[in-house]
Amino acid sequence: MKYNLRNEIKSYIVRSGYTMQEVVDRLSEDYGWSDSVSNLSNKLQRESLRYVEAVQLADALGYDLVWQKRRDK
Repeated sequence: MKYNLRNEIKSYIVRSGYTMQEVVDRLSEDYGWSDSVSNLSNKLQRESLRYVEAVQLADALGYDLVWQKRRDK
């Protein structure tokens, strides 16, 4: 099964109660991102989101990205 970054992030947006436009507006205001929904959508489609952008996106949605060591099996 192929990992789908786009669907995972879009599900976080929906679970947070935001539309794509609302998220883009927040990112534009807080971090100077483009205010274009298609720009974010294209980044997700191409899976070209940079790490700093992922951190900012998580922040806009009210999440923290956490690095957690995997448990050995």
